[in-house]
Amino acid sequence: MAGNTELKKDIGLFPALALVMGTVIGSGVFFKVATITDSTQSVGLTLLVWILGGIMTICAGLTAAELAAAIPETGGMTKYLEYTYGDFWGFLSGWALAFIYFPANVAAQAIVFGTQLVNLFHLDQNLVVPISIIAALSILLINLIGSKAGGMLQSITLVVKLIPLVLIIVFGLFQHGNVDFSLFPPIEGDNGLMSIIGAGLLATMFAYDGWMHVGNIAGEMKNPKKDLPLAITVGIGLVMAIYLLINAAFLLTLPISALAGNENAAADTAMALFGDQGGKLITMGILISVYGALNGYTMTGMRVPYAMAENGMLPFNKWFLKLTNSGAPWFSGLILYIIAMVMVTLGAFDSITNMLIFVIWLFYCMTFVAVMILRKREPNMERPYKVPLYPIIPLIALVSGLFVLGNTLMTQTTLALIGIGITLLGVPIYYYKKNQNKKHA
Repeated sequence: MAGNTELKKDIGLFPALALVMGTVIGSGVFFKVATITDSTQSVGLTLLVWILGGIMTICAGLTAAELAAAIPETGGMTKYLEYTYGDFWGFLSGWALAFIYFPANVAAQAIVFGTQLVNLFHLDQNLVVPISIIAALSILLINLIGSKAGGMLQSITLVVKLIPLVLIIVFGLFQHGNVDFSLFPPIEGDNGLMSIIGAGLLATMFAYDGWMHVGNIAGEMKNPKKDLPLAITVGIGLVMAIYLLINAAFLLTLPISALAGNENAAADTAMALFGDQGGKLITMGILISVYGALNGYTMTGMRVPYAMAENGMLPFNKWFLKLTNSGAPWFSGLILYIIAMVMVTLGAFDSITNMLIFVIWLFYCMTFVAVMILRKREPNMERPYKVPLYPIIPLIALVSGLFVLGNTLMTQTTLALIGIGITLLGVPIYYYKKNQNKKHA
């Protein structure tokens, strides 16, 4: 396709591998252990859902990368859906990204930051929301200075976030915890095995999220056919290994009863491993990691409504296009911040992340189907990279995604319906702007 030749093909395997791991590893690895252990109440099932989540993510990444290589346009998934299904679906996915996915991610990271800071310094729990609001505001102000400031912060936190990960894994694995391991333990209570695995998978999907952006570099790779699938499988495989190792460290250090539902599980593990002062230092490293994740989602998220406004598809288009002197879309950033802070005041970390994962996976599943549609509709389309073992891998990605969506719809119906409702708010706006643009054409 046009545009392929304009990109410099200078990205090799190792930079691609670093991008995969850097994009995926975020705050979820530290803070989803509470939800997963609370759902599974079992060491074996906890590790199993991390493995299943990793396999799902590898299949999803390998599938979506085919579209990224064939349609290397800024906008990623929104462009793939627009190309395959028409501009309505392109708009709706952009709407969901701009007004649910990115604000919800900003809200979730801000809540985690506020919660950890309050626990670290033993502050009043009522300060969680004000601290979350201030933390997100400080990130917005840094990004309004310009993308260079945001990018510098991102680079620093990328290095810092690996330190607590490595230290907890290295020291945690030498603990002699009394771990009762059973892959399929007796299930207590009303929830069946599939329901438990579904709830656990929803949590792991947040920790593994970020893989969709990886395929966007396909057009700049020296050898995408060989290196892209390798970068995705090895990269996400290594992420899965890191996630399994750090969860093993958590489970060897603290009993599962101390982890289940404990939002402070990572900090408590650090305190148990390194004592009070050492634990505080590790927790500060985790805080910097979360601050970096907050920056990453703000930096990317504030540019999505700006891009939509450039296409004339948002109300108050002129406002969304307003830039600071340094070129940052300040109004888009402000709207992202306001929506995120409303979410902070209304919902807890898990409710927000579950809603954003449910909504985004609706569009991810459409992306997997798009690969199959375009294979049939446009067999001669230039594909620098093709998903291996077609159609098995796309089908694994699709069936896994549908399982998570179906399970969420059945077990967290209200949450899922709120997500669908906010997404559908984009429908009247799409038709209103389309008619308005026709009149002015």
